[in-house]
Amino acid sequence: MTTNFIIWNVDPISFVIPEWFPLIGGRPIAWYGIIWAAVFVIGFFIMKIIYRKEKIQADYLDKLFVYMIISSIIGARLGHCLFYDPAYYFSNPIKFLAVWEGGLASHGGAIGILIGLYLYSKKTKLPYIWILDRIVIPVALAGALIRFGNLLNSEIYGTPTDMPWGFKFVRDYPIGTPLENIPACHPTQIYESLFCIFTFAYLLFAYFKQDMGKRYPGLMFSIFLIVIFGSRIIIEFIKNPQVEAELQMTFDIGQWLSFPFILIGVIMMVMSLKGKFRPKS
Repeated sequence: MTTNFIIWNVDPISFVIPEWFPLIGGRPIAWYGIIWAAVFVIGFFIMKIIYRKEKIQADYLDKLFVYMIISSIIGARLGHCLFYDPAYYFSNPIKFLAVWEGGLASHGGAIGILIGLYLYSKKTKLPYIWILDRIVIPVALAGALIRFGNLLNSEIYGTPTDMPWGFKFVRDYPIGTPLENIPACHPTQIYESLFCIFTFAYLLFAYFKQDMGKRYPGLMFSIFLIVIFGSRIIIEFIKNPQVEAELQMTFDIGQWLSFPFILIGVIMMVMSLKGKFRPKS
């Protein structure tokens, strides 16, 4: 085993609200929660630039912001509860609401966003494909930031590795555990984050420099699905199981949930390149 590794012992709590503060005094505020808030703020400003560029009325952007917040959080929470531990949550239904205890699934968030944007499309009369092609730009960046939040939480990391960039997640072990007893593991949060950053950079270039959103409607969305969920399938092979049931599976839950998204992405890419989503003149 290599002696080169990175010791990771970051406190996931950013600060504690002062006790004198009404109602929420003494409540700890996690970096993860701050990152989720930042995701929506950054996404809002990216979409503001896009809406201005395409001369979409401003109040449509405000509606988009509301739809995205509600659909992504509800979808991510329900996805975690229903995909990873349904027996527990149906036995303790009040826990469905306990978002502050952690547990947000990206696949559930994706489904929630797709449903929310469909309803938004019906409300605003903006074409569904038009919205999907543009929303994936901030969503890709959001994925990178959220995975960094997972890193700060010392969660959903990978299997042991001899690579010099292996992380020893000290906080995931009892206090006082000797460092030599903590394995260096793949920082899979960083791997996924890098794929998201690459996807964000490419989609940004494709939209602003290649005008892909107008030339090939649906193509940006299909690229997002194939790259993000394809990388998820690959990285899951070196990621620790999130639930005990995955120990007996050839493909884990995250991989099984990713396959349909990739299939949809491939189908949409073919349809897009054939011009199936272009507006009829």
